[in-house]
Amino acid sequence: MAAKENTLCALLCCSTMSAKSAISKEIFAPLDERMLGAVQVKRRTKKKIPFLATGGQGEYLTYICLSVTNKKPTQASITKVKQFEGSTSFVRRSQWMLEQLRQVNGIDPNRDSAEFDLLFENAFDQWVASTASEKCTFFQILHHTCQRYLTDRKPEFINCQSKIMGGNSILHSAADSVTSAVQKASQALNERGERLGRAEEKTEDMKNSAQQFAETAHKLAMKHKC
Repeated sequence: MAAKENTLCALLCCSTMSAKSAISKEIFAPLDERMLGAVQVKRRTKKKIPFLATGGQGEYLTYICLSVTNKKPTQASITKVKQFEGSTSFVRRSQWMLEQLRQVNGIDPNRDSAEFDLLFENAFDQWVASTASEKCTFFQILHHTCQRYLTDRKPEFINCQSKIMGGNSILHSAADSVTSAVQKASQALNERGERLGRAEEKTEDMKNSAQQFAETAHKLAMKHKC
């Protein structure tokens, strides 16, 4: 049973990653925007939405996406993206500038929870992510982006775990991995350079020894000839 659950989780993760890659290419790349992160969500409390409001397309998947513009000055935004049942494409729905985000509620700071709330100037939504880890990753990226791009009024993060607020562990881990890889590559090049240097020195010594041997042999040959 555990193996079956792990397999299903792996398949869900692969499917989610594939969807996020497609969203980045279809929704944000054409507008010269870069998607920083996304989380697949469902409403905790369903809103009564008229059938016509969804275009009569039935069930759908929802993603909350965080993106920034490539052009300066950089502008960050949060976008709600949907994929309707039977369709392979994605549709951009609501969008808010990051400055409009007022509060991020992690619901429970003492345990891993997939639930969270987002409060904007003109909207409030209660969500549950597909997994607690996906929510955690999105929160870390969101917190880091707010700290980087918002200078004045930053949103309030409440009921969030310390690993989210304590310095963006995933981002720092990735940065540490890159730094470590660079250091190892540099060390390997230095060691290779030292080995090459020693090999060149040995080659030069052998060359000098051979030259001295040749000169000595020549002198002996001339002496015996005389």
